[in-house]
Amino acid sequence: MTLLGAPIAQAEHLVVFHDWRSPAELAALNVLRHAVEDNGDQWVPLAIPHDTNANTTVLDLIALGTSPNVFLHMPPAIYRTLHKRRKLLSLDAQFAANGLLENLPEVVRDTITIDGRILKVPATIHADATIFYNHAIAAEIGIDPRDWTSLDAMWRDMEAARDAGYLPLAIGAQTWQIGYLTHSLVATLGGPDLYQALYGATPDKAALDDPDLAEVFVWLRRFQQAADPGARDRDWNVATNMVISGQALMQIQGDWMKGEWRAAGKQLDTDYGCMLLPGARALPVTIDSWGLMNATTPAMNKAVRAFADAVVDPANQAAFAAAKGSTPIRFDAQGAVDPCSGMLLSALDRPRFALPTPHLTARADWIEQIWATSQAFWSDETMQPQTAIAQLKANWNAPPGAAVQ
Repeated sequence: MTLLGAPIAQAEHLVVFHDWRSPAELAALNVLRHAVEDNGDQWVPLAIPHDTNANTTVLDLIALGTSPNVFLHMPPAIYRTLHKRRKLLSLDAQFAANGLLENLPEVVRDTITIDGRILKVPATIHADATIFYNHAIAAEIGIDPRDWTSLDAMWRDMEAARDAGYLPLAIGAQTWQIGYLTHSLVATLGGPDLYQALYGATPDKAALDDPDLAEVFVWLRRFQQAADPGARDRDWNVATNMVISGQALMQIQGDWMKGEWRAAGKQLDTDYGCMLLPGARALPVTIDSWGLMNATTPAMNKAVRAFADAVVDPANQAAFAAAKGSTPIRFDAQGAVDPCSGMLLSALDRPRFALPTPHLTARADWIEQIWATSQAFWSDETMQPQTAIAQLKANWNAPPGAAVQ
């Protein structure tokens, strides 16, 4: 007690579970860490990077008796499970009171709402299918990627880069990276109908007979042949730095690449450029989100809700996005939007163009089947597109009405 009889406020130890580890990701998390500490609480990190293939979820941690207070996950089934167990704090009243909802793009509002309840705190919005390229290399070989109107036009200039002694494409051949490239190509070549048929909550098996899906595997093979032998097990940010350092012309990844360029002190439109895959008929978007665990004490629940307020605060969103390389999730936090974020915002305005990344819609086991097939196809140069599609058909396990994982 103080001399005046008022209790001394104790700092809460906020355990934060996430799977990020790149320099840009950690810089973005530091924005939130400072906000938590400025609020008088302590940030206790619990990090298991996603590219370690540990596949640990908050459900695993709870089963082990190591429950965090907040966690970074996308799949809606995790939130459904925790909500049914009454382990989650809902955010309907909190976000209605702070005016967040009217400042969110529709796709973000839809993503954070699970079965009619707001159970997620939106953190980022990213374009999955983007190209970042090295300006100096493009100028040296006499090309301008902004002129690309199709994948074929891009491919011709990739060959010019190879002829000039540069690696045309920097990529890591990790399973998740090939998986992301696959759904990016599905959206680009097949548009919203094929994408939603393949990655919807209840996939449509007829999608496996769509000619555009065969074309996806044709392009996977081309990109595999453009990759270097060191691609196996290469982290995505290492591939980004191959483009930054002038070893490769470009990288196809999510626009989180922007954070690595910024961290390297490079300038957009001077050192690098960004664009969607040329000729894209649809664009997958990733919306990273936090979940809030229902604590056993009012003081911890107050700290957890303060964390949510910090995540969506307009000033924090602007700083977080600048560090991460993302686009702020709220319209009133955008300020001076760079061309890469402007490209994404324009995509959000196009009907049926910006679609949720598969982790926000599809069953986890079906995503794993597609990833495994894409990885097998990438690794075996003799495998034909129809063989890969036959493998997907053989492993089809998408009963109507199955729960989204």
